[in-house]
Amino acid sequence: MKRASREVNFIKSTFILAFGTFLPKFASFVTLPIYTSRLTKEEYGTFDLITVLCTLLLPVATLQIQSAAFRFLLDCKEDDKKRDMLITILYLFVIPISVLVLFISYFCMYKLPPDLRILIVLYYFADILLILTRQIARGLSKNHCYSISSIMNSFLNMGLVVVFLVFMNLGLNGLILSLTISAVVSLGYLIIALRLWQFIHIGALDKVLFKSMISYSWPMIPNSISLWIIRVSDRAIITMFLGTAANAVYVAANKIPTLLQLMQNTFQMSWQESASLSVKDNDSSQYYSNMFRNLHRIMAGFTALLMSFQPIIFKILIRGDYSESYVHIAILDLAMFYSNVAIYLGGIYLANMKTKSVGVTTIVAALINLIINVAFIHQIGVFAATISTAVSYLFLMVYRLIDVQKIQKIKYPIFEIVVTNIILVGMCFFCYIRNMPCYLINFVIGFLMCFVLNLELIRKLLKMVAAKLKK
Repeated sequence: MKRASREVNFIKSTFILAFGTFLPKFASFVTLPIYTSRLTKEEYGTFDLITVLCTLLLPVATLQIQSAAFRFLLDCKEDDKKRDMLITILYLFVIPISVLVLFISYFCMYKLPPDLRILIVLYYFADILLILTRQIARGLSKNHCYSISSIMNSFLNMGLVVVFLVFMNLGLNGLILSLTISAVVSLGYLIIALRLWQFIHIGALDKVLFKSMISYSWPMIPNSISLWIIRVSDRAIITMFLGTAANAVYVAANKIPTLLQLMQNTFQMSWQESASLSVKDNDSSQYYSNMFRNLHRIMAGFTALLMSFQPIIFKILIRGDYSESYVHIAILDLAMFYSNVAIYLGGIYLANMKTKSVGVTTIVAALINLIINVAFIHQIGVFAATISTAVSYLFLMVYRLIDVQKIQKIKYPIFEIVVTNIILVGMCFFCYIRNMPCYLINFVIGFLMCFVLNLELIRKLLKMVAAKLKK
């Protein structure tokens, strides 16, 4: 694949997938006030537990084979027989396993009413099939179908939440019902849009191929659990040792760094596709090196800009008595920056089918996060959680920078990496001091850093705009 076409396809893919990741987040912000006003605390707590289990336990139950769906389908675009075999195997494995796990789950939720348990099981089943089918859509290079289904799911759910919770006052049952209907409708759209029935052939089974997919997917289980530990364990430890008020401070501090996480989610999906399609190209190392340099500059510039606007954004987004949260935000911004770089390198592991390396590095990062948290929570309070998150992601980034060279030679701009990190750490220090001169210094540094690092990209964009205007 030619370099120019790779970059164009990457930009197109990122743009399309952005709609499928950003708009659903927007819908969740809109429905949050309805959830909190129409559900009791017990119902909302139960709902939170349901969503946590859905994102954590169900991928484990299916051995993360959904991740194999996308990666393996990319390699058989010209082989229709193998493509059909892959898709058939995926559904023949996931559907029976899901039914068995959900049957057991129904009886494990014995404390909940039977009607609610049935709705939860139906929602889980629909969500498993929806996630799998979306990955198949991506593997078939139908990213627009992925995004349409995601948008459809989110906005349909938003409408049904209003109907079931506001007008019909069905409580938690209504909320789970809205999620289930939305997932089923989105799944139906994907089945029709992809014409999935054309790919299913019951006789097309291959044990060797199935074993290869499981070998690829199962190491992703500890990876997903470890990422969950890094993201969620902080809150559990803070609540356990410092109380719910301290946890509220930490949760509020995470709101602004979530903006970086939104970029991360979109980039991660499009980069995994581009990295996998380019892995066998003769100039793949050069392509990965160029992409790393561009990503590092964009993310470092955006992180610096976010820190420079922190006083303004904080006043807009954070309401109430959460002034203590301010000093933690910049550190969490830095953590998200390290996480983005680590995820870029993780895409290279996945492209080369080295999922075990992804799992091992994330497990070690999760252990570092837990150790720092528990060791320093009594001494420095909430700072133990923010610093442990930054350190664990820093370790993940540095380890992968070194380890990924074993499978793909990448040229890093070492001097640039060191200088940008020193500047970002300095900006964190100025955010901690909290006075007007420091705000102004950060404002100037943020703008200069973003502009200087991305000057080449800005020139390219201006040339593209000028060319379009001439036409």
